[in-house]
Amino acid sequence: MTQTDVDRLLAQRQSVRAFLKTPVTAADVSAILTSARLAPSGGNLQPGHFTALTGAALDSLKGTLAAAIQQGRPQIDGYSYFPNPMPPHLKARQRDAGYALYNALGIARRDLPGRRAQFARNYAFFDAPVGIVVSIERGMGKGCYMDLGMALMALFMAAQGRGLATTGIGALASYGDLVRGHLGLPDDHTVVCGIALGHADKAATVNNFRTQRAAFDEYAALRGFDD
Repeated sequence: MTQTDVDRLLAQRQSVRAFLKTPVTAADVSAILTSARLAPSGGNLQPGHFTALTGAALDSLKGTLAAAIQQGRPQIDGYSYFPNPMPPHLKARQRDAGYALYNALGIARRDLPGRRAQFARNYAFFDAPVGIVVSIERGMGKGCYMDLGMALMALFMAAQGRGLATTGIGALASYGDLVRGHLGLPDDHTVVCGIALGHADKAATVNNFRTQRAAFDEYAALRGFDD
């Protein structure tokens, strides 16, 4: 079986949580977002919107989020990200991923302040030079979220192919109303997630661990094949 360039990019991709200060050009960001829009889309609706921020614009959003957290502002989830209740087998995967992350950072299981501080870095876009806010029109159906997910994967791969790193930030949706107001997004937009984009700090411990994927038989089945 031949490994393709896409296979290699997928194997290399990971969620990066420490970035270099090296800037990312507007041309690169535009090219990445243009590639993202080439993803499949039912009825060619092309749902979703991407607002890319850097410099003072990104710092301003980060400051607004930091102030909200400091003031204990309630979180308002714009949509349900995880199943509720979470099935035990999925909860185990989530827990294992969390343990792996905190282990890599040297944060003990009972170190709640350390965990909270690390989680708050989501709202600082992990100090990446570019932050992208992803939103979708509220009237879109569930299938449109699938289409947007494919666009997000295309975005990640386009960035990876240019030697850039990314991580999705689902936590941003918990302050979606605040983000929408700060950026002046339309009232009918739901903030789906954020994306941190930049050059990975390869020396950072947090970037040197990988989560485990499920075994093939857990998520796929082959039927009717001769080989």
